[in-house]
Amino acid sequence: MADTATTTSVEQLNSLLRGEISAVETYRMAVDKAEGDRVTEIASLREIEREHGEHAQKLRAEIRRLGGEADDSSGAWGAWAKTVQGVSSLFGDTSALKALKEGEEHGLKDYEEAAKDVDEASRALFMTRMIPSQERHIATLDAMMRKIGSGIH
Repeated sequence: MADTATTTSVEQLNSLLRGEISAVETYRMAVDKAEGDRVTEIASLREIEREHGEHAQKLRAEIRRLGGEADDSSGAWGAWAKTVQGVSSLFGDTSALKALKEGEEHGLKDYEEAAKDVDEASRALFMTRMIPSQERHIATLDAMMRKIGSGIH
């Protein structure tokens, strides 16, 4: 039987994993909804989707390393994915991008909070990979919203 600290780490990692799975689903929907000649923005969204996929794989590996079983669905986080789905044109206004940014900010907060409750190896992964990546995603989405707000294509 795993000790309490390991069980807590696995629970935290699975919660973060569900968020990453949801992020992949969300960005996939966002890219599918994207239209027009916004090639650069679509490429940026695909890159963010790819990074979330990598994060999900790293979290699965951490869960296995700790002897846990990784979740395989987004669970309640799937609702976040639905937020973007209803937007008719991703680049017509900034509302969908704002929703994506809110998800990224929530994920950043989750990683920062979880870093207090996980083992040292997981904490190091968060500090060196996950948190900087979340911050980069937020900056990318901010830049996209500024570009759209200014009418630049």
